[in-house]
Amino acid sequence: AEKEERHIGIWGQRHLRYLKQHRKVLYSELLTSGKLNDYLADLNEQAEAMFSQLVKLLAEKEGVTEVLKAENQMLWVQKMNNLQNAAMEIVSNELIYR
Repeated sequence: AEKEERHIGIWGQRHLRYLKQHRKVLYSELLTSGKLNDYLADLNEQAEAMFSQLVKLLAEKEGVTEVLKAENQMLWVQKMNNLQNAAMEIVSNELIYR
């Protein structure tokens, strides 16, 4: 039976590019063993979970709440964008580019 390909997602694709450029041996091993797709799909799930968790924690820490969203949507959007960028940076450093 054909094994279903799992979704790799944005994080997985970023990590794939990184592997091809900087971790050629690991990339080759994963590719030849047929484990590359699962490896990237797992990493993508991990990264998505970490990203969501970080955004939540940072929002709590910075007081970016539903109340703020209701009172001042522009400020809320601006702060959320900053939090998401910070979370993206952390996930990239911790999981993607290593």
